[in-house]
Amino acid sequence: MAVISTSENKDNLQYESPKKKVVYDTRDLNLWYGEDQALKNINLSINENEVTAIIGPSGCGKSTYIKTLNRMVELVPTVRISGDILYREKSILDKSYKVEDLRTKVGMVFQKPNPFPKSIYENVAYGPKIHGIRNKKVLDEIVERSLRGAAIWDEVKDRLHENAYGLSGGQQQRLCIARCLAIEPDVILMDEPTSALDPISTLKVEELISELKKEYSIIIVTHNMQQAARISDKTAFFLNGEVVEFAPTNTIFSNPSDKRTEDYITGRFG
Repeated sequence: MAVISTSENKDNLQYESPKKKVVYDTRDLNLWYGEDQALKNINLSINENEVTAIIGPSGCGKSTYIKTLNRMVELVPTVRISGDILYREKSILDKSYKVEDLRTKVGMVFQKPNPFPKSIYENVAYGPKIHGIRNKKVLDEIVERSLRGAAIWDEVKDRLHENAYGLSGGQQQRLCIARCLAIEPDVILMDEPTSALDPISTLKVEELISELKKEYSIIIVTHNMQQAARISDKTAFFLNGEVVEFAPTNTIFSNPSDKRTEDYITGRFG
């Protein structure tokens, strides 16, 4: 059961969806960078095989939140966390939970395409090789399957051994998605994955996201509210480190229950 609440306006923030399994369950999560609190009492449950969009103005905690889901945020020395995050009903903040295990199940695609300075083939094969796969036939199959999954195989199949930097920005981003798929994750985190792309490349990535949710659970941070409306099943509105509202996307955009949500999506601030 997904139940969302914050200290304010709790009646507006109830949302239940009993049919799908919960992949991530965030409970009373607080996070500080030194003395500055970036996340405040986050309670958020995310279902599998859905696209969940995180929207809100700059500095509201969106990127910080998704970086807690694969524990990348812990790379910042001054970070302090309270509360809990359950992934598949297990606490990822428990000391016994290995970060390496988590990151094989939770892949991430960043704001700017970040291919390795290697060939297209080696970019995709990198993760499987790290996990001990050396058989060339197996690697070939993984590379093709991953590139097909990222809807870029037909564009690169004849240039697999060329440097990935020769690809366009949109192609590089889809290559990064293929690299993510190669490790067969359960969840894909995306932090503004199309903000550096042109409209045509953005459309291709959005179409890809809609297709990928059949196999993966996707959590996407976006400043583009039209994008959130187009591709997500649920939307969470963050403001000043808090979840103001979380609901089906069509409800958020057509009938938000909190005035702050309405003001944001209608452009009154942000």
